Amino acid sequence: MKLIHTADWHLGQCFHGQSRHNEHHDFLDWLLETLSERQPDALLIAGDIFDVINPSMAAQALLYDFLIKAHERLPQLTIVMIAGNHDSGTRVELPAPLLRRLNTHALGRILWHDSGEPDVDRLIVPLPDRHGVIRAWCLALPFLRPAEVTGAPDEVALSDTSQASETAPRTAGDRYVRGMVRVHEALFEAGIQKRAPGQALIAMSHAHLHGASVSEHSERPIVIGGEESLSASLFPAEVAYVALGHLHKPQRVGSDHIRYSGSPLAMDFSETHYPHQVLEVTLEGEHVNEVTSLPIPRSVAMHRVGPSSLDEVLDALAGTDFLDDTQTDLPREKWPWLDVRVILKAPRVDLRPLIEKALKGKAVRLVSITTRMAQPPAPEQRGESLDTLGPAELFARTWAREFGDAPPDEVMQDVQALLQTLHDDESSEDTP
Repeated sequence: MKLIHTADWHLGQCFHGQSRHNEHHDFLDWLLETLSERQPDALLIAGDIFDVINPSMAAQALLYDFLIKAHERLPQLTIVMIAGNHDSGTRVELPAPLLRRLNTHALGRILWHDSGEPDVDRLIVPLPDRHGVIRAWCLALPFLRPAEVTGAPDEVALSDTSQASETAPRTAGDRYVRGMVRVHEALFEAGIQKRAPGQALIAMSHAHLHGASVSEHSERPIVIGGEESLSASLFPAEVAYVALGHLHKPQRVGSDHIRYSGSPLAMDFSETHYPHQVLEVTLEGEHVNEVTSLPIPRSVAMHRVGPSSLDEVLDALAGTDFLDDTQTDLPREKWPWLDVRVILKAPRVDLRPLIEKALKGKAVRLVSITTRMAQPPAPEQRGESLDTLGPAELFARTWAREFGDAPPDEVMQDVQALLQTLHDDESSEDTP
């Protein structure tokens, strides 16, 4: 049996204010051709389907057009997709009854029984082969928000001071991780009981695992400053393969069968130095036989010039042809993206006009100019800007400046909880 694992499409992403619709269109066309060529039995999409919780109509059209075409080409293909932290679980699940006609399972939320137990049965999806024989089960767990897992009855009891113990969660982050682990374990237990001998178990989750490598700028922390990361040991030995989403860099975590497929497009200039891919997973019975990387061609190039002095940057821009001789007739939407980084001796109000003059007549789209002063900054300021500092860090530094010391842990926990509440409130207001 053969699976394709992909994640973090971020359809509808605005790249420095510019649309990437054509790049996503090219990727989905490539994926359709790859599905036709490789003939997998299932396609797993491990979250962050869209870039924002309220995606544009154009972004939604890309997804649904792809699903229809994939079903037309491979009627027996099973597609399983889960919501990520950028997605609205409600929006992902809204068309689920219609998508089932396309052999597509859309899972966006965790539901709970009146008993306080998570409803994990709805998250277990059969994966038949092309002959209709169930060869595997997908344990598909969408991104879990704190409000979804920290309010379960036993979690509330554990957090009560009258029942506090050494093992009870002490912070919002502890309760969140405990809630996530509880749901994962319940799902794995149900999957192990459901599968028959010879059938493989495939786990799919949108989460951050301990030790995984995060991209420089483009990945939004899921919640509570990294306290939400999970251990790879959470996945039992009975699980043949773990298809992960959230981190944009393709990587293994702890074991060869626990994988982030990575994002199909570089979401930022910091992500251009590693390849982008989908993963083809071949199963033999209950086990993985082979995992193959299928590189995704980059339809639009991304260039970075600098960091260098202004004169060096201007010379480099003037002397660079960003398209080769075979690309001179490319339409503007195919022109490369350009990031320029300049080291200045003093502020220059004419910086942008000088850069634009050096680029005059060149087929390239300038989307970012970053500057820093040649004078070495203080250690705590080195390489930092408002763009790279989050609201929690800004709060902590302001507190330290006003009161002469770092804020207490309980204050920072309140700040992080407030930030997450604001993010969850945005997610809860997106029902179409």
